[in-house]
Amino acid sequence: MSLSSLVAEISNNFKFNEEHLRKSLKTILTYAEQDNELSDSFNSFPEQVQDLVFNLHMILSDTVKMKEYLDDPEMHMDLMYRIAKGYQTSPDLRLTWLENMANKHKEQGHHAEAGMCLVHSAALVSEYLHMLEDRRYMPNGAVTYSKLTPNALDESAVSDDIVSPDEEGICNGKNFTENGLIEFLEHAAEEFTQAGMYEAVNEVYKPVIKIVEANRDFKKLAEIHKKLFKAFEKIESLQGKRVFGTYFRVGFYGRRFDDLDGEEFVYKEPMLTKLPEIACRLESFYGNKYGQDNLIIIKDSKQVELSKLNPDKAYIQITFAEPYFDNYELRDRVTAYERNHNICRFIFSTPFTSDGSPHGDLAEQYKRKTILTTVNHFPYIKTRIQVAQQKQIVLTPIEVAIEDIQMKVAKIDAAIKANDPKILQMELQGCIGTTVNQGPIEIARVFLRDLFDGKVPSKHENKLRLCFKELLKKSGDALKRNRQFIKKDQEAYQNQLEKSYHQCMEYLKPLIQPAPLPANQVARQGQSPARPSAGEMSVTSPLV
Repeated sequence: MSLSSLVAEISNNFKFNEEHLRKSLKTILTYAEQDNELSDSFNSFPEQVQDLVFNLHMILSDTVKMKEYLDDPEMHMDLMYRIAKGYQTSPDLRLTWLENMANKHKEQGHHAEAGMCLVHSAALVSEYLHMLEDRRYMPNGAVTYSKLTPNALDESAVSDDIVSPDEEGICNGKNFTENGLIEFLEHAAEEFTQAGMYEAVNEVYKPVIKIVEANRDFKKLAEIHKKLFKAFEKIESLQGKRVFGTYFRVGFYGRRFDDLDGEEFVYKEPMLTKLPEIACRLESFYGNKYGQDNLIIIKDSKQVELSKLNPDKAYIQITFAEPYFDNYELRDRVTAYERNHNICRFIFSTPFTSDGSPHGDLAEQYKRKTILTTVNHFPYIKTRIQVAQQKQIVLTPIEVAIEDIQMKVAKIDAAIKANDPKILQMELQGCIGTTVNQGPIEIARVFLRDLFDGKVPSKHENKLRLCFKELLKKSGDALKRNRQFIKKDQEAYQNQLEKSYHQCMEYLKPLIQPAPLPANQVARQGQSPARPSAGEMSVTSPLV
């Protein structure tokens, strides 16, 4: 604790020789290694000294580095985070650094992250209060906040070397009290309100209400419920209109980056941030740092071939990424908040063809989907989190086509529910407009041509056929809804859309009616596939 205070007090008026301090730490380490009397002790004292010195050395290095990275908000916050983590076994100091991080986030307008720093502070206090005295109305340690954020479990006091709160001078500050805990949680609620995370406000107040109820402070309860009333009103009034952060995967390559070389992160940027905006920000900062001639921004999302990079240059690859969920997760994550909170998996797609170019004909268009897993969940106590795992899935051309049609169906369905005529007409034009290149009819012509001649569909062909069936149904529903919206001057446009729809229906009719059996069913039943009539076979695409 004394060393931390010493380093933190560095200023223009007070300086110490960093090299001398490092030598002092090395001397302590040498004495510990040469102390034969304690080397065989049960408590392995020399090893403990060694761990302590290494930890102090890391904290010292990061504290000094902070002054070098004042103009780099992400790196500066990473260093503060590492220092706070170094004090994992010193709750008072960790709490101090979590508060420092919260204040820094407030300055930068990162209210969600500031709120999370305060929740972590509350989790740390709860953990030690629970160890000190188990009261039924008090939180059961850090686990109480795991629904709000799984990251709160970082504050769990489960390690063997965690300091006991009843030791002298430990956890004795005003923050390690009921009032201190309530203050952290109320400040967190304020930050979450500013961040538009009203559901988090509800979660934050749950442990507070238990404490206030136990103290029979009904005036305080009335104030809390007024705030909750406002939060719930906001959730109700903003349904379908809420927007949260935007995410980008950023990779750093080149020895100029030192510790960052080869590292990949997911960055959380303010809502509606565009790729050129974050690219411009990073290019400006690192260009000034290393020289514009030495910085190269990689503008595609292909796998970086390290052997082809110039070792004297600094490379940054920036890719837009979206939160990724399995189908079973989406059943529980219904709202926009739920799909933007407690997320640690992200996805981005890279189109490619067999000849190496990114785009080609439909029959040659592949797609590589990369799923990233971060070390922690967003939102967190910092705005960038390291990528821990990467998984790639390659889609074949027909699978790309299936995904494309499924996406069109989802967009039309969303447009119908949104009751917005402009969005509805835009989606209809994209699906059934006759001027669309490589639209649904072209997809059917490329991938399902043989089905018109009676071929038994493969698994993917049958899936694509069913996607077209759903697309036509949704398009028909959308046309009926659009007719309710249009005015007299749009009558001709509506008629043109309906004409295009009927042309699509006629062309795709052989795929839908009669429905061909999949190949495995035909084999089992010993039947030959039903062939379309001569009239059906003569139908051609209106785009051909």
